[in-house]
Amino acid sequence: MHRQIPVSECGNRPPPVGRLLHSSCPPTFRPSHSDTMAANRRSRNITEGVARAPNRSMYYAMGYKRSDFANPMIGVANGHSTITPCNSGLQVLADAAVEAIQAAGANAQVFGTPTISDGMAMGTEGMKYSLVSREVISDCVETSVQGQWMDGVIVIGGCDKNMPGGMMGMLRANVPSIYVYGGTIKAGHWKGKELNIVSVFEAVGEFSRGRMTQEDFCGIEENAIPGTGSCGGMYTANTMSSSFEALGMSLLGSSTMANPDVEKVHSTAESARVLIRAVQNDLKPRDIVTRESIENAVALIMAVGGSTNAVLHYLAIAHAAEVEWTIDDFERVRKRVPVLCDLKPSGRYLATDLHGAGGIPQVLKILLEAGLVHGHCMTITGRTLAEELANVPATPRTDQDVIRPIDNPMYREGHLAILKGNLSPEGSVAKITGLKNPAITGPARVFDDEQSALQAILDGKIVAGDVMVLRYLGPRGAPGMPEMLAPTSAIIGAGLGESVGLITDGRFSGGTWGMVVGHVAPEAAVGGPLAFVHEGDSITIDARRLVLQLNIDDAELARRKAAWREPAPRYRRGVLAKFHRLANSASRGAVLDDF
Repeated sequence: MHRQIPVSECGNRPPPVGRLLHSSCPPTFRPSHSDTMAANRRSRNITEGVARAPNRSMYYAMGYKRSDFANPMIGVANGHSTITPCNSGLQVLADAAVEAIQAAGANAQVFGTPTISDGMAMGTEGMKYSLVSREVISDCVETSVQGQWMDGVIVIGGCDKNMPGGMMGMLRANVPSIYVYGGTIKAGHWKGKELNIVSVFEAVGEFSRGRMTQEDFCGIEENAIPGTGSCGGMYTANTMSSSFEALGMSLLGSSTMANPDVEKVHSTAESARVLIRAVQNDLKPRDIVTRESIENAVALIMAVGGSTNAVLHYLAIAHAAEVEWTIDDFERVRKRVPVLCDLKPSGRYLATDLHGAGGIPQVLKILLEAGLVHGHCMTITGRTLAEELANVPATPRTDQDVIRPIDNPMYREGHLAILKGNLSPEGSVAKITGLKNPAITGPARVFDDEQSALQAILDGKIVAGDVMVLRYLGPRGAPGMPEMLAPTSAIIGAGLGESVGLITDGRFSGGTWGMVVGHVAPEAAVGGPLAFVHEGDSITIDARRLVLQLNIDDAELARRKAAWREPAPRYRRGVLAKFHRLANSASRGAVLDDF
C-alpha cells in the first residue's frame, strides 16, 4: 500500500505506523498491488509489530481501531483561517474531504497550514511575509506528510501562496496527492458597477486626485468583497488554481467555482475519492508533473491572461519537481500561445463568468485542438488530459464572449513577456496586454522603498513620461519580494496607466496592469544593475523588442558598480532573516533550497 522509498533516498526508515498490522487482522482496503504489500506487512509484523506498539497507542487515543491500520492514512492539509475571506470558507471543504475519505475506508489525518492575506498586507511591512509564506506552507505539507508517513494528501487552499506552496510540498513529499482550490469570490456591486479587490486599490488613486466622491470611495470599500472566496479576477490565486487543472493535479472544472456554491463542496468530495484511487494505483505527483505538463500549465496561463506571479511560482514548482524549466521557457511558450480570454485585470470578466462560459476545460480543449498542449500527459484521475477533455466541445459557445475561438483571440501572442537588457541580464517579467503602446523611454524616478513611491504618486509628483524605479524590494532586499499593487493601482487611479512606467525587483499583484516590469534580476540588494540607476537617468521599456535598458554607456555603468556597497540586512532574526540568507534569484524562483 505505502510507497516504496529506496534506502539511497531516505536511509533505513522504519515502515509507516499505518502498515504494522497483526497477522490476524486482514486489510479491508485493497489497492491494485495489495497482495505483495500485504505479504510484506505480514512478514515484518513478527519482528517489528511489538517494537512499534507505542506508536499505535497514540492512534488508539484518537479512537482508531486495530483494523484501521490496514487502511491508508490520508492527509488533509487544511488552509482554513479567519484571517482572510480567501480562506474563511475552507472548513466546509475540509469536512467534505474527511467524510469522503472515511467513506472510502481510509483514515483522514487533518493538519493545518498558514496563510497571509496579500490584499490585507498590501502596502505594509506585512507584505514581506507573503512570499515567505509560500515556503512555510510547502514546509508544512512536506513535514506533516513525511513526519507522519501519510499515504496520500489532499491540500486545500485559498489565498495566492497557498497554491504554489501546497504544490511544492506535495512534490517534495511525492506521495499520491491532489490540490483542491477553495474557490473564487463573487463580484461585489456599487451603484450598478461590478467590483473586486482591485477596484478598491484603484479607487485610492482616483479619490486622492479628486476624481471620486467620498461617498463612492466608501461605497466601493465597503461593497467590493461580498463574501468568502479568493480575489475574483484572473489574479494570482485564480491563475495558479486554473493552471493546476492543466498541470493534471486538480480536477477539471474545479478552479473557477465560487467558494459559496454547493458544487465546490461536491467537487472537493470527488477530489478525495479520486485521491483514494491514486493511492490504490500509486500515482504520485512526479509521475504527473513533467516538463510537458508544466508547459501545458504555462500555455493555459498565457491563454487566460494570468498573473506575472505565475512565472516565479512555476520556476519554484519545477525546482521542487526536479524538472528542467527556465525563465526563457516562458518566452518560448508565449510566442506560440494566444490570449483567448477577456478577463480582469486588463479585460472585462471575472472567474465566475469564465466558469459559466465553460471554464478551464473549454480553454484547454481549444488549445488541444490547436496542438498547443500535450494531450498525452497524465492527470491525477489516471487518465490523460486528452481523455479527460474528450467530451468537451472543440469550440466555445457562441452565446458568450468570455472565451474566444482560436481564430479570433484577444491577442495573437501571450501576455507575459520576458524582458532583458543591461538592467535585467537574468530577465524580468512584464504583462503587456491591455496597453495601447507597450514602450516608453523616460527619466528615472528612483525610490528605495514602496511607501515613498506611493506617496509621490498620491502627491502628484509623478507625471506622464516618468519611469518609476522601485528597488531593494527583491527576494533578499526587502526581504520577501513584496507586491506593488498599491503604487501601480494608484498610477491607474490617477489616469497615468498608459503614460508612466514602473520597474522593480519586487513583484506585482495578479491584479496589476499597465506599463510595469517586475522580477528584475539580479536584484539591487545583490548588486544588480537596478542599484546603479540615478534620478533622471533615461530608461527604456520596450515590450515589443523585449528590452529593459538603462541608457548610459558601459563605462559609466561599470564605474557606478565599482562604487556601490551592499546594504546591511534589514532583519537579523526570524523568518525574514532566514529568507534573506537563503533565497535565490527571482529568475530561478526565489526558492530557499537551491544549494
